[in-house]
Amino acid sequence: MPAALDRKYLWHPFTPTDAWLAADYEPTVIVSGDGSWLVDERGRRYLDGNSSIWTNVVGHRNASVSAAIKAQLDRIAHSSFLGLTNELAPVLGKRLVELADSDGLTRCFFSDDGATAMEAALKITHQFFAQNGQPRRTKFVSLSAGYHGDTVGAMSVGHSRLFHHCYRQMLFESDEVMSPYCYRCPFNKAKPRRADARSYARCGRECVAAVEQKFAADGERVAAWVIEPRVQGAAGFIMHPDGWLAETCAVAQRHGALVILDEVMTGFGRAGAMFAWQKEAVSPDLVALAKGLTGGYLPLAATLSTEKIFNGFRGDTGRTFFHGHSYTGNQLGCAAALATLDILQSAGCADRQRRLAAAFAAAHERFWSLSAVGDVRQEGGVLAVELVKNAADREPFDPSLRVGARVCAAAKEHGLLTRPAGDVLLLMPPYTTTEEEVELMVGALCRAIGEVV
Repeated sequence: MPAALDRKYLWHPFTPTDAWLAADYEPTVIVSGDGSWLVDERGRRYLDGNSSIWTNVVGHRNASVSAAIKAQLDRIAHSSFLGLTNELAPVLGKRLVELADSDGLTRCFFSDDGATAMEAALKITHQFFAQNGQPRRTKFVSLSAGYHGDTVGAMSVGHSRLFHHCYRQMLFESDEVMSPYCYRCPFNKAKPRRADARSYARCGRECVAAVEQKFAADGERVAAWVIEPRVQGAAGFIMHPDGWLAETCAVAQRHGALVILDEVMTGFGRAGAMFAWQKEAVSPDLVALAKGLTGGYLPLAATLSTEKIFNGFRGDTGRTFFHGHSYTGNQLGCAAALATLDILQSAGCADRQRRLAAAFAAAHERFWSLSAVGDVRQEGGVLAVELVKNAADREPFDPSLRVGARVCAAAKEHGLLTRPAGDVLLLMPPYTTTEEEVELMVGALCRAIGEVV
């Protein structure tokens, strides 16, 4: 019954309509979850290989997070944050600033999800320069194939043809530079090997030079350098070489631009540190957080800012940041987030994250044994496997074949739920995932690759 009602009345995100409505397709109806597992209405169990679109970091039905939400329900679920505050939001803001452990980040602006956190960062940047003596700084620079969400501003600094081409006339212009995509970099002189391309790349760091050239040409008009630190998610889980983040952020700040980091996917331990930028010497001006912030339980996002930027909005009423959301600072979301942070900062969770990363590192060899695998790359608890038609010369599959999607559909039959980014397969499960469950995930993907390719 739920599947029939769904097909008649609903419209799903990022889902080809005809495929969803095809007579021979049976939608999977999820009814419960536990730890790293999801269960459908027929009782079939699936490993949650992408943490329910990168959100669930502490496992499904976590007792501590559930208890915090239930306790808050007995007090109040939501009250306005416009001209009012509540008991939990200030505590959460303090925790997030302390976790950032940055000399500059001191303020927290709450919103609903990753796109709205990025939208706030972009509007803050534009208004800050407009009313503080630098109105010419209106340009944003970001990476090719980038994705930062689906609001108009977030799309404007994204450069994904698949996601954004239809809306180009709606968007403001932004500049793009090449991604540091070692496996497919035109400047990488190294022949393909059976290893992460970052480990054997031979180049002149042209990806850094491209950023330097962009800022040298027009740096006085650039408002901000906008990037996902160390891992570009929807772009194909492009993982950046060590040092690139710090070098390019230094270029931007040397030219007077702000640095906006999109930590929506990489934040809260995903990339091997609480926040990915903390793996390098970077001092961001604005940081967008979401997804794992509440453990994947409720919508909540935050934009962290420096005190300098915050002070740029003080003065008469006209300098106010006239931007907000109905559910800003929502108490239920804050309760879930505080419980999640308690877990993430525990010794037990840190140990589970290390074990997950080690299990992924051990899994590399199984993927390299498959001829259709061109690159395997990893950052902490994120593992990406790029499929190719010919590994000897990195030749990709024809996109119309939808090889990645077909592999994930086959993996579902082996008890694994995940989604690809084109022909890049992804494993990014909750931190509760055991070594044995990682083995099951890897086995399901390997079998699916064999069946499809």
